[in-house]
Amino acid sequence: MDAAILEKANVWLNGNYDQATRDEIKRLQETAPEELAESFYKNLEFGTGGLRGIMGVGTNRMNKYTVGMATQGFANYLKKVYGTAEIKVAIAHDCRNNSRFFAETTANVFAANGINVYLFEALRPTPELSFTIRHLGCQAGVVLTASHNPKEYNGYKAYWNDGGQLVPPHDKNVITEVDSITSVDEVQFSGGEENISMLGKGMDDAFIDMVKSLSIYPEIIEKQKDLKIVYTPIHGTGITLMPQVLERFGFTNVTIVEEQATPDGNFPTVVYPNPEESEAMSIGLKKAKEIDADILLGTDPDSDRVGIAVKNPKGEWVLMNGNQTALLAFNYMIEARKAKGIAQPNDMVIKTIVTTNLIDDVAAANGVTCYNVLTGFKWIAELITEKLGKENYIIGGEESYGLMIGDKIRDKDAISAVALLSEMAAYEKDQRRSLFEKLIDLYVQYGYYKENLISITKKRNAGSRRDCRNDAGIP
Repeated sequence: MDAAILEKANVWLNGNYDQATRDEIKRLQETAPEELAESFYKNLEFGTGGLRGIMGVGTNRMNKYTVGMATQGFANYLKKVYGTAEIKVAIAHDCRNNSRFFAETTANVFAANGINVYLFEALRPTPELSFTIRHLGCQAGVVLTASHNPKEYNGYKAYWNDGGQLVPPHDKNVITEVDSITSVDEVQFSGGEENISMLGKGMDDAFIDMVKSLSIYPEIIEKQKDLKIVYTPIHGTGITLMPQVLERFGFTNVTIVEEQATPDGNFPTVVYPNPEESEAMSIGLKKAKEIDADILLGTDPDSDRVGIAVKNPKGEWVLMNGNQTALLAFNYMIEARKAKGIAQPNDMVIKTIVTTNLIDDVAAANGVTCYNVLTGFKWIAELITEKLGKENYIIGGEESYGLMIGDKIRDKDAISAVALLSEMAAYEKDQRRSLFEKLIDLYVQYGYYKENLISITKKRNAGSRRDCRNDAGIP
């Protein structure tokens, strides 16, 4: 085995680490040397969005110590930026195995550094964390989630005071501070527990009120309140808020997919808990067919991605892709606001460069400015901040099944998206047509686009070294 790997493992065996960690390293040495190498061959990188990796012992894994070192570096940067001023940080987590433990570890490190921490009492959707940062005037936030990744993964997403993920110069500056933490002995794991406050129903109510305020046609929902909605949280955080949100919107005929309703980090009914995957939506589709629903909606474990299925004129169920969903949502927000008389001359929408150009055409036809930014919702959030007081943000989105509606949240938000898409289905049903038929109408008006998504997964050390072009047979 590489000498550098052995040296790193020995540091953990002889350093200030708990006995369970030492025992696991010894087990790997004796029975799984390849896994030991994977666990220590590099340090888990704190990138511009935070951490994400497989859970386990070692420098290349998500564990108490890699999370603690990342948090210590983040805390050090916050103290450099804000000095002696009060610093507040909000923390949330999803349903994944160890997410609560990692959230509490993160809270304890921030608190031990004299930072006031607002920790959710239990799992909550990522968009509520973004909302909370802004609502409480926090300087930063963290959510423990690996989004739609397989069950072996967890992650640590870092946010700034606008409720968006880190952008320059803060992203690189935080990375510098995290990289400067070279030993767990530098991490303050305990000592400030009095600085931690719990968040629960009060913040949930504020978030739900905000989502409800996004509704444009509550009177049409009242007419179509029995719209048959099937919703699956795919074992994730959506179950904590989505039923309440749909009820507040006025929908009375909501069916939750029972097999996927209980939060479970093992995701027992799916391979990938990702609404982009037809397999993840298959149980929901079965229920939708069974009850002859009007719409099927699904959210990923941290409720920032939304999947949708509707019926075509033949009565066949069709899973919409991310671009189709975004097109429908952008068009609705533009057309409905215009028809309702609440559109503003300075309205703007924002999408990323990988998202369908049909949205640009819809915006132009309605006299609305459409901006294109780099891939990732943090760039949408940054542009909203840049345009504050000058232009009125309505909606943003990306083809990766993400929408961000209104300016109270600065990250993709499947909770608001499910509510909006349900309202859209109710509106179209009131017009005696379906969302699928509305999509076809938009294609007829603006032009037809067809695309396909190919995902390539490269696992572990060998995958990170391999030339993907050669694997794909590309010269």
